[in-house]
Amino acid sequence: MKIIIDSQTKTIANKKITIVKKATDESKEKTLISEPDNHSNITISLSTLCDAIDVRSAGYSWFEKLKVQKETEATLIVQDIDSQYILWLIEGLMLGNYSFNKYKSAEPFVIKSLVTNAQLKQSDITRLQNLIEAVNWAKDQVNEPGNKLGTTEFAKRISQLCTQSGATVEILGKKKISALKMGGLLSVNLGSTEDPALGILTWKPENAINKKPIVLVGKGIVFDTGGYNIKTSNYMNDMKTDMAGAAAVAASVAYAAKQKLPIYVIGITPITDNRLQSAAMVPGDVIYMHNGTSVEVLNTDAEGRLILADGICYAQKFNPEVTISIATLTGAASVAIGPYASVVMGNNNKLLNKVIEAGNCASERLVNFPLWDEYAALIKSDIADLKNIGGREAGAITAGKFLEHFSTASPFIHIDIAGTAYIDKKLDYRHKGATGVGVRLFANFMENFQVAD
Repeated sequence: MKIIIDSQTKTIANKKITIVKKATDESKEKTLISEPDNHSNITISLSTLCDAIDVRSAGYSWFEKLKVQKETEATLIVQDIDSQYILWLIEGLMLGNYSFNKYKSAEPFVIKSLVTNAQLKQSDITRLQNLIEAVNWAKDQVNEPGNKLGTTEFAKRISQLCTQSGATVEILGKKKISALKMGGLLSVNLGSTEDPALGILTWKPENAINKKPIVLVGKGIVFDTGGYNIKTSNYMNDMKTDMAGAAAVAASVAYAAKQKLPIYVIGITPITDNRLQSAAMVPGDVIYMHNGTSVEVLNTDAEGRLILADGICYAQKFNPEVTISIATLTGAASVAIGPYASVVMGNNNKLLNKVIEAGNCASERLVNFPLWDEYAALIKSDIADLKNIGGREAGAITAGKFLEHFSTASPFIHIDIAGTAYIDKKLDYRHKGATGVGVRLFANFMENFQVAD
């Protein structure tokens, strides 16, 4: 969507307009959006009680009203509103201005341009456009059907995105993955007809403020049947989305490169599907991870942590400032807090608070779960170093505790997006389907990152 700044309001006065202004003191609502008047004009009133979610949600509602009007050119008149509110409002509009119509014959509704008299900086407009582009790329990948996005295709798309954005890309194939003894990724891949892949995506500008990289590790299961612990049909329907973590990581690295952020960041994306064949791993198997840790596999549907563990292990060679994993990892996280926030846990409170703050700024809220030492006892195996499940209790936490074991050279933070990566109905500023969660959070985290003293 093209954004045009036009301070001469007289040139846009004859168009259907949206006016955004402060709500009256008498208003009890945070945001008020009028129905189109006789001239199809809309008024958006924002009170001082509004937070980022309120304003972004108002922007999405604005999009819906324009869609009903079939108005593909939006015009926004600003009356005494802070520029940050205007950016949030436009962000909500742009997030709404997305549809996955690739396999439909009908043309989707799209707002092509926005003209406004708001005095916005060009750098802020460019940032917003690059950010939404990254989010939409991630949404596209998560929305893709499993028969259109296998391991090879996903790795190819990641490589194209990051290379075109200016990042350095290396995609490891099965031969190199085997040489690295990544038993988690290789074992999950045993039932697949495609070889696994491991993406290493690097943005390292000369003016980076951090000598040690931020490393983001994203789960890239392009389809998850559950393996021999097979999912029932109602739980398998959306398993094309199990690569949302890897999509978020790739889009975030691409965004950092395109924005030329002064941040050294590496993205690691282990990719495979989890399917059934005679050679597939079975419950009770013992495998060896990249760092030599032995793992008893008691549930083949707890495969995400196995490929993530190898990715986290590999990340330690870079001596990271912090290792952050992101994944649609556990149903327990979704059951605990639903689609309203993602679960986060970590072993460094200062960095953890920065990630939570970034989530709040991006309206991608996080709920902090403990990662206490006591939880380690729940993943001890009788016959191996670890087991890949910890039982019914604290399922999201034991998954995070399993991953923490492999982050030996850096602080560790884990984000579980099982409940937020893909939703079955519209919520606040998010539409049904893939949400692109994680991209705006990571963008905010990188943009505000400061090296610890």
